[in-house]
Amino acid sequence: MGNELIEDLKWRGLLYQQTDEEGMAKLLDEQKISLYCGVDPTADSMHIGHIVPLLTLRRFQKHGHQPILLVGGATGMIGDPSGRNEERQLQTTEQIDKNVEAIKVQMEQIFDFNSENGARMVNNRDWIGEMSVIEFLRDYGKLISVNYMLAKESVASRLESGISFTEFTYTLIQAIDYNHLYDHYNCRVQIGGSDQWGNITSGLEVIRKTHDEEAKAFGITIPLVTKADGTKFGKSAGGAVWLDAKKTSPYEFYQFWINTADADVIKYLKIFTFISRGEIEALQQTVETEAHLRKAQTVLAEEMTKLIHGEEALEDAQRITKALFSGDLKALSAEEMKAAFKDVPSVEMVKEPKSIVDLIVEAGISSSKRQAREDVTNGAISVNGEKVTDLEYVIDEKDRLEDAFAIVRRGKKKYHMVQFQ
Repeated sequence: MGNELIEDLKWRGLLYQQTDEEGMAKLLDEQKISLYCGVDPTADSMHIGHIVPLLTLRRFQKHGHQPILLVGGATGMIGDPSGRNEERQLQTTEQIDKNVEAIKVQMEQIFDFNSENGARMVNNRDWIGEMSVIEFLRDYGKLISVNYMLAKESVASRLESGISFTEFTYTLIQAIDYNHLYDHYNCRVQIGGSDQWGNITSGLEVIRKTHDEEAKAFGITIPLVTKADGTKFGKSAGGAVWLDAKKTSPYEFYQFWINTADADVIKYLKIFTFISRGEIEALQQTVETEAHLRKAQTVLAEEMTKLIHGEEALEDAQRITKALFSGDLKALSAEEMKAAFKDVPSVEMVKEPKSIVDLIVEAGISSSKRQAREDVTNGAISVNGEKVTDLEYVIDEKDRLEDAFAIVRRGKKKYHMVQFQ
């Protein structure tokens, strides 16, 4: 059973480093275990870069193990230097509490909390927040030498540019977490991104030094997700791809995945979805033989949107996509249009009646009045999905969605948003 899970993780490209591959495979074969992954509440939403270790934890849950989800109410107040070349901005306690609550909601979407091995959520402020400075220095500060901490990549890489004592102590605080979970929840494995190796091994060092018996605890890291063309994964035209529907709408989320390059789509299906090896290999065939149908991208977009936003949001995203493809915008609500056209060229205009010809010239949609008249009479212009062929047509309040904007299309695919002030 343990070997089967490890083999699946390897096939999916999810194993980067392991502290003791043999020992962990043996442990997973012998018993059901608890294992954890931590997320610091540095924002009020996770983005898709955060979820690879969490989805890997969910794979362990599907094999009968119990996930512990640690939200760093304490570590989030300090700031992890890993993977950063400058200090983080400290956040207020109120902001961190707000972020913790938002992240909990997103965790509940990904994990099963109700079965026999249901996920458990913990906040490290519950044990670290109560610790006095003296306790911290006497009980834990003595366990790890400064030399050991200086050798950590997260610290060593910052020695020239500077690192505060606060961020310097981060690796030790995270080590206390693993030790606490080992003692109170029999937690045996920590999972993290590749930048967390130093923090995970600090945890194993603290467990080793605070237990008389031979402590059986392990750590694994997951490779950084990269794109075949070398650009950064997880960014869209609008920036990070968030799990919060208010920051990245389900339609935008769906579009992000559907626009995956052929060179990346199979890799992402392995990393992000729970579909079987057989299904993924069948989709790989379609990429090689009928790439234009984008079957693999469609499955990826469906699986991810359903996982993070639910079935209903997926159906909405598919409906918007279909309406845009067919040009039938009448099927969409004003809110859906706003989400769908968030990133198209936009122009501001005063709220006043204006002829269609004047509007498309002033908005830069047609290059001249002559071109504009030609576009209108040729049927190349539509407003909110309705074709306009009358040169005398006047754009006024009837065309303003929510009295604020109109979507103008020229030709088959060129959309513009006109915002009325």
